[in-house]
Amino acid sequence: MTGGRTELGRAAIERASASDRAFLAMDTGQVPEQFGVVLTLYAEGEGGLDLASARLLLADRIRAVPRLRQRLVRAPLGCGGPVWVDDAEFDIRRHVRAVPCPKPGRDQQLLDTALSVISEPLPRDAPLWAAVLITTSSGSALALVIVLHHALADGVGGLAVLTGLIDAPREESGAGFPRSTPPAPALAREAFRTRLKALRRTRQSWQLLRRSMGASGGLRPPRAAPCSLNQRTGQRRRVAVVHVDLVAVQAAAHRHGATTNDAVLVVVAGALRRVLQGRGEAAAAFVMTVPVSGRGRAGGSDLGNMVSPMLVSVPATGELPNRLRQVAAQVRAEKAAATGPPPIALLGWLFRPLAALGGYRWYLNHQHRFHTLVTHVRGPAAPITFAGARVTSAIPVGLGPGGNVPVYFEVLSYAGTLTVTATADPDHFPELSTLTDALHAEFDLLERQPGG
Repeated sequence: MTGGRTELGRAAIERASASDRAFLAMDTGQVPEQFGVVLTLYAEGEGGLDLASARLLLADRIRAVPRLRQRLVRAPLGCGGPVWVDDAEFDIRRHVRAVPCPKPGRDQQLLDTALSVISEPLPRDAPLWAAVLITTSSGSALALVIVLHHALADGVGGLAVLTGLIDAPREESGAGFPRSTPPAPALAREAFRTRLKALRRTRQSWQLLRRSMGASGGLRPPRAAPCSLNQRTGQRRRVAVVHVDLVAVQAAAHRHGATTNDAVLVVVAGALRRVLQGRGEAAAAFVMTVPVSGRGRAGGSDLGNMVSPMLVSVPATGELPNRLRQVAAQVRAEKAAATGPPPIALLGWLFRPLAALGGYRWYLNHQHRFHTLVTHVRGPAAPITFAGARVTSAIPVGLGPGGNVPVYFEVLSYAGTLTVTATADPDHFPELSTLTDALHAEFDLLERQPGG
């Protein structure tokens, strides 16, 4: 569900959507509701990208993504919800900076540095994004980290932002900058018309809510099987990454009537089973929350958050082809219901105040609907460059209050590689290296399965 954009005279009214506002209300803990993508860079020859060059380049390219120069402001009383307005004080230096990677600058040091960058809360009085160049001690660029707040974009919307920043032909926005802030009378009139439309759609909204709640387990979903995965988390996070061949995973999934996403869910379940076996626990299945995009196949260039949760019970034992078929059937049956507005948007009038008072954090700390979360976004199929440097990998990293879920997964495909990032609370899930070994083993098992 996107926020509305209304042209009134010369002032455009761009409201934050109900989902955007919900994510802002949820962002009250020590771990911010933010996500990022780590673009590792390889530059031919001497020199390479430096901070000054990155700032000049991004200052030019963000003109093609107007939201990156907008901030959210409260509307006057009686004038509706928050509005995206051009930030007349916008300064690229506030959003683009460089940090050194600790020696020896290998993969884990790079990941740790990127995680620390993504974990820094974005200031609410400025556009909700940052770009950070991770460099060697000599100043050479190792990676570019793009950080976005969930209120600015979801994973698919984040890729739209990325497309506007990389080396590629682009169309600049025709609007001048900064545009004037819509006056209060215009905001009040637009808010009144929006309320009337909402009243007319009350029955439709109720139907959408029932469908969306059904996909996310309903008001009283079956209790997920108790296991040590559901533990109260702290604020520390670590990440580990697995890279596999995308074409091989797709082929293995298609041999059994499944999608790449279905295969990833089965692989994650198998890997978690191996970790729990090491703890002396047996697990037959894991319930996973899978965010579903409401943008449709065409994607769409609108930003904001447009995902709904879908619960999938993923078997972890039995013949792998049978598990693939079970998951594929579940996802096909539930996915359509999860492509509409999420419950947090449809019940925003109730959800936002409760979340702001800590109700959402309390729920996450005590929920028993699911064991983990797995989100999957399709990235560019062909290699991309930034400032002439080749992007060798694209690593997704998502943050948010862990509640009682100490490990979750972000998946991104890019240029023939499928990257799986496991983010964990190391105090309650210390087996990250065991998990990455298990993921590799499960992907290998998947790819060896014959068709049938």
